Amino acid sequence: MAGNNDVMKGNPPGILLIRSMRGKDWSLKTYKYVVLLITFIAYTSYHASRKPSSIVKSVLHPHPFLNITVSNPWPMGPVFIKNETLGPTDLFHSKKKGWEPFNDEDGTSKLGEIDVAFLACYSIGMYVAGHLGDSLDLRLFLTTGMIGSGIFVGLFGMGYFWKIHAFWFYLLMQMVAGLFQATGWPSVVAVIGNWFGKRKRGLIMGIWNAHTSVGNISGSLMAAGVLEHGWGWSFIVPGAFIFFAGIIVYLLLPAYPEDVGFPCPNRPSSVEDLSVPNDEEAQTVKENMVENGQDNIRRHGSGNRRSVGLLDACLIPGVIPFALCLFFSKLVAYTFLYWLPFYLSQTAIGGEYVSVKSAGNLSALFDVGGIVGGILAGHLSDKLDARATTAASFMYAAIPSMLLYRKYGSASKLMNILLMMIAGLFVNGPYALITTAVSADLGTHSSLRGDSRALATVTAIIDGTGSMGAALGPLLTGFLSTKGWDAVFIMLVVGAVSAGLLLSRLVVSELSEKFSKRLPYGQHNSGGCASQPLLSDQK
Repeated sequence: MAGNNDVMKGNPPGILLIRSMRGKDWSLKTYKYVVLLITFIAYTSYHASRKPSSIVKSVLHPHPFLNITVSNPWPMGPVFIKNETLGPTDLFHSKKKGWEPFNDEDGTSKLGEIDVAFLACYSIGMYVAGHLGDSLDLRLFLTTGMIGSGIFVGLFGMGYFWKIHAFWFYLLMQMVAGLFQATGWPSVVAVIGNWFGKRKRGLIMGIWNAHTSVGNISGSLMAAGVLEHGWGWSFIVPGAFIFFAGIIVYLLLPAYPEDVGFPCPNRPSSVEDLSVPNDEEAQTVKENMVENGQDNIRRHGSGNRRSVGLLDACLIPGVIPFALCLFFSKLVAYTFLYWLPFYLSQTAIGGEYVSVKSAGNLSALFDVGGIVGGILAGHLSDKLDARATTAASFMYAAIPSMLLYRKYGSASKLMNILLMMIAGLFVNGPYALITTAVSADLGTHSSLRGDSRALATVTAIIDGTGSMGAALGPLLTGFLSTKGWDAVFIMLVVGAVSAGLLLSRLVVSELSEKFSKRLPYGQHNSGGCASQPLLSDQK
C-alpha cells in the first residue's frame, strides 16, 4: 500500500525493514496497535525513571524506626515485608547514617529542593518542548528526550559509586533530567492525537494512560528491587530502561499516519465530507481509498506542517481553565508520587513499621487505583460527553478519600491498602483525563484551520502549567512534613478543592447544555472536551 512512500522523511527504519521482509505493509488497524503499544512503553519508561527519588528518600535521610524489622508479612508475603538489611554495611559508611548531604536535620528540605528543581525544569522545558514537538520530527524529538533522560538519571545514581557528596551535583543532574523529560508528554499525546479521531477518545486514552501508573509501579519495583545492592542502582536500572525504550521509539514509531501512507484522521479533507456516521467507518473508507490508489489527499509527513504559537494555542477555548485545574490536580498527584513511600516508612500501620523496600512496593497500590481511575474517568466523560464535569467530580470525591486515608489508613494493613487504592482512583482520574483526552481534543480543535499543528503545543501548555503545581506540592511537603503529616494532607485538600472550583464555569455550561438546551439530532458534539459552547464550532 505505502510502498511508494518509503522514502518519506518520518518513516521509521524498523518499519522499513519489516515491510521489506514481509513484502507488504501493515493495515491501518495494525499501525494503530503498534502506535498504542510503543507510546505506552515510552511513557511507562518516563514515569519509571522518575520514581527512584521517592524510593531512596528514606535511605538518603533515614528515619529512626528504619532499623525495626517486622515478623508478620503482609499482605502478599515477603513482596511487601521482608526481614532484611537495606544493603552492604558501607552503604552509609556507618550504621544507618544516611547519605551526605541529605542526612542532616535539613535533609527533608534538601530532598524537597531536589524534587522541585526537577519539576521546575520539567515545567519550563515543557513550553519549549511543546512548540518544538509541533515543529520537528516527533519521532526523533522523542528519541532524543528519552536517551538524554536515561543518561542523566543514570548519572544521578553514579553519584553513589563515585562517592559524591556535593549537593550541587545531584541538583544539576535532576535539573538537566527534568529538561529532557519535558519532551515526553507533549510528544506521545501528539502522536496518539495524530492517529486517533475523537470517537471514544476518552476511553481509549484512559486505558492507554495506564502507562503512568504502570510506570510508577514498575519504577517502584525496579528501584526497590535493587536497593539492597546500593541506592545508585535504583537510578541506573530505570535510566537504562528509558534509554533502550528510546531506541525502540526510533526504530518503530510512526509519528504521523502520513509518514506511512495514511491520511490524518483529524485533518480536514475532501474525504471527510463523505456522509459517514462515525470516525471508524470514515477511517475504513479512507483506508480503502488509499489501498485502491484513489487517495488524492496531499501527504503531510513529519516536519511539513506549520505549528501554532503559544499565544494562539492559549486562545483556544478551554485551554486556560483546564491548565489551571491541572496545576492543582498535579500538585496533589505528584505529592503522592514523590512522598508516599516516605510517608509509609514513617507511619506505623497496624502498630508496625515497614521497611524502605516494602514502602516502595506498597506505594505501587496507589497507582493500581490510578489505573482504574483513569479508565473510569475517560469512559464516563465519553458517555456523558462532559469532560469538565467528570474531572471536577473526581477532584471533589478525592477530598474525603484522602482524609479517610489519613485518619484510618494506619488502623490496619488491609484498611491502608483499600483506602490507598480508592484515593489513587480519585486523585489520578482527573489528572489522567485532562492530560490525555482533554489535551488531544483541544489540540485538534476546529478553530485550528488548514495544516496547523497544535497537539504538542496545547498539551505542553496544559501539562506545563500542571507541572508547576507538581513542583510546588513536593516542595511544600518537604517543609510541611517536618511539622506533621496532618499539615500535608490539609494542603492536599486545598489543592483538590481549588482544582474542582477552577472548572466551575465549564461545569455549569455543560450541565445547562444537558438539561436546558437540547440540540437537534446531528448537531450533538460527540467528541467535545468541555461544554458545547466551548466547542460549538467543532465538526
